[in-house]
Amino acid sequence: MASTEKPPRFIAELFAECGIAVNGAQAWDIHVHNPAVYHRVLRHGSRGAGDAYMDGWWDSDNLDETMTRLLAGSADARITRFLRLRHLGDMARLFFAFRHGAKRAFVVGERHYDIGNDIFEAMLDSRMIYSCGYWQTANDIETAQRDKLEMICRKLKLQPGEHLLDIGCGWGGLAHYAAANFGVKVTGITVSREQQALAQEKCTGLPVEIRLEDYRSTRGQFDKIVSVGMFEHVGTENHATYMDVAHRLLAPEGLFLLHTIGKQVSAPTDPWIAHHIFPNSRVPAVSEMARAAARHFIVQDWHNFGPDYDRTLMAWLERFDAAWGGLAKRYDERFRRMWRFYLSVSAAAFRSRNLHLWQLMLTHQDARTEYRSIRPS
Repeated sequence: MASTEKPPRFIAELFAECGIAVNGAQAWDIHVHNPAVYHRVLRHGSRGAGDAYMDGWWDSDNLDETMTRLLAGSADARITRFLRLRHLGDMARLFFAFRHGAKRAFVVGERHYDIGNDIFEAMLDSRMIYSCGYWQTANDIETAQRDKLEMICRKLKLQPGEHLLDIGCGWGGLAHYAAANFGVKVTGITVSREQQALAQEKCTGLPVEIRLEDYRSTRGQFDKIVSVGMFEHVGTENHATYMDVAHRLLAPEGLFLLHTIGKQVSAPTDPWIAHHIFPNSRVPAVSEMARAAARHFIVQDWHNFGPDYDRTLMAWLERFDAAWGGLAKRYDERFRRMWRFYLSVSAAAFRSRNLHLWQLMLTHQDARTEYRSIRPS
């Protein structure tokens, strides 16, 4: 039952300017079940808002649109200015805290990717690709992910017999696709035991090796390198080290495709996301990416298709909701609300253009091979 207690004047005015009413009739309006939510938000910012949603203190019939309106209205910055409290943080800065040394590299694998393959099998496409799809001509998540894999392999100009390194290989979907369709040998590395086990199973019979390994431990030389959705876990202070490693591992005339979430300016991670979803990680800013890449590489191409992540996340949310009946046997209602909040608020971040999705094509600074990128239709 919704609470009839009115919100504090500042919050009511802020919501109104974002086109959101408390207990209103629009799908994106907020329905408050516990009026203590206002104090919780004012005291703990985005962490308080997310935790209160998990606890069932408030709801929205269209959560992703609610959060899009708040992010587009810069609600976080305005609350911070109003209260002059540093600890409130940013509702719009949704991804990735940063405390990520080599000893902590496996934490995100243990706390996020190892929660259970059943969640990801239900939510993702058949190849279990946990990154932004490419929706230029696709109408479903299966096609969008296939088209993304095809685009990556074509950008890398993979040739039979080449050796591809996949840094952060997930459940082996890209490794399998590249080996099966382009005739390359693949070494994939991951910090998740669950991912390693399933990736090895999926790639049986192909020239694919999946290692449980931090990128700093990788040795050898590779014709091509790809890293999809892993750079967000590196952390700003480790960008230089990451690029040093990639430079050491890439053949002199090799190609390196780096696929990552990004944002315009440097900002700390949202505390709710850092605590519940992706510990020890941080999304890079434009300036940070450029500075890191310039150590060793020429940026041959910088492709932004961030709006496609909104559509990808909403497809995952739809599949997660549809599968919940079976998942509920293992996961409780608080987990369901946490996961829905994560997917919805992430979609809102891309829809409001607070986050972007980039693919960078990199070559050694002294490489002589001419590179021309592609934009598949």
